[in-house]
Amino acid sequence: MPTIALPTKDRTLEPYATGEPIVFPSKEQTQSFNRIAYAAAHVVADPLADMDPWDSTAVDWEQTIAFRHYLWDLGLGVAEAMDTAQRGGGLGWSEAKQLIGHALDAAKTRPGVKICCGVGTDHLDPATNPGIDRIIRAYEEQIETIEALGGRLVIMASRALARAAKTPPDYAKVYGRILRQVKEPVIIHWLGEMFDPALAGYWGSADHAAAMETCLDIIGDNAAKIDGVKISLLSRDKEIEMRRKLPAGVRMYTGDDFNYAELIAGDEQGYSDALLGIFDAIAPAASAGLARLAAGDLQGFHGILEPTVPLSRHIFKVPTRFYKTGVVFLAWLNGLQDHFMMVGGQESARSLLHLAELFRLADKARVLHDPDLAASRMNKLLAVQGLA
Repeated sequence: MPTIALPTKDRTLEPYATGEPIVFPSKEQTQSFNRIAYAAAHVVADPLADMDPWDSTAVDWEQTIAFRHYLWDLGLGVAEAMDTAQRGGGLGWSEAKQLIGHALDAAKTRPGVKICCGVGTDHLDPATNPGIDRIIRAYEEQIETIEALGGRLVIMASRALARAAKTPPDYAKVYGRILRQVKEPVIIHWLGEMFDPALAGYWGSADHAAAMETCLDIIGDNAAKIDGVKISLLSRDKEIEMRRKLPAGVRMYTGDDFNYAELIAGDEQGYSDALLGIFDAIAPAASAGLARLAAGDLQGFHGILEPTVPLSRHIFKVPTRFYKTGVVFLAWLNGLQDHFMMVGGQESARSLLHLAELFRLADKARVLHDPDLAASRMNKLLAVQGLA
């Protein structure tokens, strides 16, 4: 196993010896999960596009779709065009439509794989304060487009609605209207302000307890049209509280990238399924852990997943919205894409010290697929920064 000199907080380079990588689960093991598990997948930028990455978007469709096949091979579903794909942070609705179309076409070649697709209002400019009726029409436009392509829906939180809504009944009006029209049950996504500051006060209150009650009322009024709810508040207790209040038949999909292992394992009163950005980064460990859980080996599940939690907490540290940088960095280290460039130039959103610690934590979590390749690529990044 290779040894690499990594920078430290005291401004020195310290040798780090890598360990053994995880063993990927077999195909048979990945077909036996007793939890639904979606990985919110990132997009691979096109590094050779002749454009300004701060103002324009260029996606390498071949490598982006190859990454979806990698997730499906591990038994994970794909949550497409979500915030992990930089939706609303470089990837607009125009590009999201292309992404969803390519991903759904790829899924058709893989019978039985799971895919769901994000629906939002991101073709509206929240600064124009478009109003409730225009927000409804914006949701309807995206729903119609994705349903026509054969996609199942994740109703994403709307920045425009967070700005325009004055009271909880405004949220009830919007969600009630769009849920009455969907063809199949959907997943509702409550994305917290730690992921997107523009969503502060969603559901009509800055108090999460009050917001939760509004969300639960909307779910209760439309339960037949709702498969589940994904909450991303990075709070174990809030998720469990909401999970226990959901109507029968409505799933909780954990979006908690800090406490996912415990929430997926569950307790005597239930468990959470998963729709997680971190599963993009730790897909082999997620798959192997879920296989152990399905086999009744709870200790083995925690033995695989718990070492990934410090890595996830580091990737999603404040400012949480920059977590995509760590996800893409790890995909590059693992040879799942050929470069470390991102839509919107977001590869610069985290420091070199942050990435060095990510390397250490990824190795300890055994999610570096090939430590020799990972060390070689880390050395190249250090060399660009004048440190190797």
